[in-house]
Amino acid sequence: MNLALAALALVSLSTVPNPNSAQADVPDLAQLVSNEGGLARVLRRFEADLGSLSRFYTVASSPNRRARLQRHYASWRSAIDTIDFGKLDLDGRIDWLLLRNHLDKEIRDLEVRAKQFAEAEPLLPFAKDVTALEESRRKMEPLDPQKTAGTLNDLKKSLTTYQSGLEKRHSEKPFKKSVANRAAALTLQLKESLGNWNKFYNGYLPQFDWWCDEPYKALDKALQEYANFLKEKIVGVKPDDKRAIVGDPIGREALLSELQAELISFTPEELVRIAEKEFAWCEAEMKRASRELGYGDDWKKALEHVKGLHVEPGKQPELVRELALEAIAFLEEKSLVTIPPLAKETWRMEMMTPERQLQSPFFLGGEQITVSFPTDTMAHEAKMMSLRGNNIHFSRATVHHELIPGHHLQQFMISRHMAHRRTFGTPFWTEGWALYWEMLLWDLGFPKTPENRVGMLFWRMHRCARIIFSLSFHLETMTPEQCVKLLVERVGHEPDNAEAEVRRSFEGTYAPLYQCAYMLGGLQFRALHKELVGSGKMSNREFHDAILTSGTMPVEMVRARLLKQPLTKSFQPSWKFYELGEAPSRARKGAKK
Repeated sequence: MNLALAALALVSLSTVPNPNSAQADVPDLAQLVSNEGGLARVLRRFEADLGSLSRFYTVASSPNRRARLQRHYASWRSAIDTIDFGKLDLDGRIDWLLLRNHLDKEIRDLEVRAKQFAEAEPLLPFAKDVTALEESRRKMEPLDPQKTAGTLNDLKKSLTTYQSGLEKRHSEKPFKKSVANRAAALTLQLKESLGNWNKFYNGYLPQFDWWCDEPYKALDKALQEYANFLKEKIVGVKPDDKRAIVGDPIGREALLSELQAELISFTPEELVRIAEKEFAWCEAEMKRASRELGYGDDWKKALEHVKGLHVEPGKQPELVRELALEAIAFLEEKSLVTIPPLAKETWRMEMMTPERQLQSPFFLGGEQITVSFPTDTMAHEAKMMSLRGNNIHFSRATVHHELIPGHHLQQFMISRHMAHRRTFGTPFWTEGWALYWEMLLWDLGFPKTPENRVGMLFWRMHRCARIIFSLSFHLETMTPEQCVKLLVERVGHEPDNAEAEVRRSFEGTYAPLYQCAYMLGGLQFRALHKELVGSGKMSNREFHDAILTSGTMPVEMVRARLLKQPLTKSFQPSWKFYELGEAPSRARKGAKK
């Protein structure tokens, strides 16, 4: 019986694939295409395989993880050429081009992350050994508790020695703050990986606790202390300072790569010029509204007036509900877009915590709108800033952005139409669509009063400023402090809210182009609306319904689908959706004010 079990074990082990094998791990894509129209099944298989790899190779900074994902993407990049592009319909060709673009971006991103890790690696002398422990566990390799205890003890001692001399080395040749901040974050990620490793063996493997419990606890503590040390002594911020903004600029070359992936055929510098032109239009409109309110051209005074027009504590949910229903009624009255009854029925509301408002001082949305407003635990100054920043007219300009026709309607539709294209999700489609509606509703007379217009213009100015400060930060021509100052002085933000916006932009949760995507995506949809609705080729409802049922993807590809362009494998982005010499976007002739 023992021999039989041993033989079975040998057979089982022989079937385990070698992750370094040259054999392609991609299915027969042509078969998947032939079994179902388009590339929906191909994309579902790609996502399923990627999910399996991502859940197995869990140490984000691991060179083995990068190498395995690199091979996965390269295999798929070669395999898609086995698909007969000429036999695909328009949606199939769009999927093929989007998948190729996605794979190219992922391969470039792996190269960028490898470079970023290499920059931080001198500050992570323990990374290789901690990673090896977790990866050995994932491979289910045998573990010797006594030997492992020695490894943990040696790691702790070497880290203590390394840290003791680091401050002196930094004084002689300073480390870059952004790199040290990155190293601190990676240290905490590796600490978490080590915790998962310990949790797996602790209490289950005989003698593991006896040998490894104390060495593990000592190393875990040392890693936390080291991360704190990097933050305080190298980066220059307190480890528990939730208000600090450091960021990690990616540079011009990486920005160009990001723009290529988004099918944007403008340089970062050209995009800043577009933002400045749009900002100038907003400022002129602000002055016009200011004059109507009796403040002359000093629009900052008009803005202060509007900030003071907030509801009483406890009344914000009622206001949000009224604003949501107002927007829906306006859309349906003018037959602008199809709103499924279930979408109108099922949006929800929650209140945002004070802690979360440090990152997101304004509303967030989707199926659930998360409402910012002061709570009883906030300091008086924080309460007043939250009241002023979430006043009636600012809120009126954001509720439809977050719910209908914005993010809630988007999410409702993309889960029911072309759902396989969620792989290609982009903020230029997601945030651009919501911002585009702010522009279109302005054109159609949605703002009824000067105060309404001030509220809408504040957000448009804010989105212009986002392009300017986020690109300038990543080009390393603006510091986070200068970004905050721009929002306060040029847009009129409350200081705490400006800090929260910049912190949110650079903390690492959002992609480098995310903040640009609002205005630029909106301008893309606006240009496409002019091309198709302005020319009489489509009605508003037809245009908007077509976008929502096409799936999420870069807007230039939405344009290709709506225009039924004859796409080829050599497709490259070329759409100049904004003429740099043209006047900024404005209310169209005959639009109500």
